[in-house]
Amino acid sequence: MKSIQVASLAASVLALGLAPGCKQLDTRPNVGPCPVAATLYDASRVVELKGIARHENVGFTGSVEGVRAFCRYIGKDPIEMEIEVTFAFGKGPKADGAEHSYPYFVAVTRRDRSVLAKDVHAVNVKFPAGAARVDMKEKVEGIVIPRATETISGTNFEILVGFDLTAEQLAYNRSGQRFTFNVENGGVKPAAPAAAPAAPPTAAPLPPK
Repeated sequence: MKSIQVASLAASVLALGLAPGCKQLDTRPNVGPCPVAATLYDASRVVELKGIARHENVGFTGSVEGVRAFCRYIGKDPIEMEIEVTFAFGKGPKADGAEHSYPYFVAVTRRDRSVLAKDVHAVNVKFPAGAARVDMKEKVEGIVIPRATETISGTNFEILVGFDLTAEQLAYNRSGQRFTFNVENGGVKPAAPAAAPAAPPTAAPLPPK
């Protein structure tokens, strides 16, 4: 995994990095809760469109189904974390081939959403013959968040995951469109796109790396 270093934001703020591995966890209780880990709403799915927004023009798709976090910190130690991301990937009528690479980001932020570190990864998916969906889990290890003092707990930070989107893909997600189907006259016809659930008020696109 690539390493990220963040310049100090104040005298009491230390550098933060994504290191290549965590120390083995022991059985002592943490001194505080883990940072919240979640997907960023606007980046929680990716839809490849080749033409106007109709089902027959959909290529590869992906969605973040869930994020689980595990952390460890004792005394003055930094917070050491790993996350497990559950993905669902789809292969639409306009998908080229049976393999696709999906870039996604992992970002460490303050609770006010200021970004401390961000890294972009890729998950390569192979669709078996005849399969239109593949579910996968990806583990990201070695997330290390230094703490300036013992009083700083995991509640001060968040781990956010999402797809690394183009401007067009981000705009599509924000439009709230979803492809659904109606059975009409014995055939399948795309229905009008359904509205997506309202986005959390604090959800916002992360700045570039």
